[in-house]
Amino acid sequence: MIQGLFTAMVTPFKGGRVDYDRLSVNVSDQVEAGVDGLVPVGTTGESPTLSHEEHRRVIEQVVKAASEQPRKVPVVAGTGSNSTEEATALTRHAKQVGAVAALMVNPYYNKPTQEGLYRHFMAVADAVDLPIVLYNIPGRTGVTMTPQTVARLAGHPHIVAIKEATGSLDMASEIASLCDIAIVSGDDSLTLPLMSVGAKGVISVLSNLIPRRVKALVDAARSGDGDTARRLHLELFPLFKIMFIETNPIPIKTAMCMCGLDSGELRLPLCEMSDANQAALKRALSQHGVLGRSGVAVS
Repeated sequence: MIQGLFTAMVTPFKGGRVDYDRLSVNVSDQVEAGVDGLVPVGTTGESPTLSHEEHRRVIEQVVKAASEQPRKVPVVAGTGSNSTEEATALTRHAKQVGAVAALMVNPYYNKPTQEGLYRHFMAVADAVDLPIVLYNIPGRTGVTMTPQTVARLAGHPHIVAIKEATGSLDMASEIASLCDIAIVSGDDSLTLPLMSVGAKGVISVLSNLIPRRVKALVDAARSGDGDTARRLHLELFPLFKIMFIETNPIPIKTAMCMCGLDSGELRLPLCEMSDANQAALKRALSQHGVLGRSGVAVS
């Protein structure tokens, strides 16, 4: 179920409020472009600054919009929290509205021990009959789940995959050596390296902007066409990297705004890119054929 290209969707804003109409259009565009699944309200979806009501409604809207498409794709809802009770409630809601799985980030700020991480995820997995994708991103959470803890958790029938965003090929390799949990890349620039050691695909930021090109890379890697996958990886690599020239999702939302795909609005404490970085981003988009002469997305 968790394989191929899943887009870590942005949450569009208009006048400070969630733009649910634009969100539905984004779902339709993504499905039409061929993505294998959608992931709302993760890091890229600015979940920390959504209210609980907005968080739930965004999940509902993405599930509803996806269900109305000619081609059905799964929705994996972000339901992580640093409160086990809250994560359980969000996961239960995601199941009720039709998400096929939950993406659950490591609890942040309170920095649990490995035993605490284990008990946290096990508690949610025991409480809700919904597949769980673990999300290991120490740069955001301040804690790294070890491969040994991942392997312990993989014994639970509801814990089916891990989004690996530690930036370490060794980490993914060790997880794969210890258990058979499905691994998906959480870093666009490491999609091909991680797939070379068994990862099933990527939960991508850049695919918000150019889903067909990211899909081509993932499909080539999945089919064993190493030459094509390597060529596409190297072509897209500068775009992968510039999407993190400032904190995600600032660059991707700015790029989407430049291409007429988003308002570019962010919620504080996130703010607009510096002028210098905006100029660098625009140059990169133009150089790599994303911006046409009219200033709209061409790929």
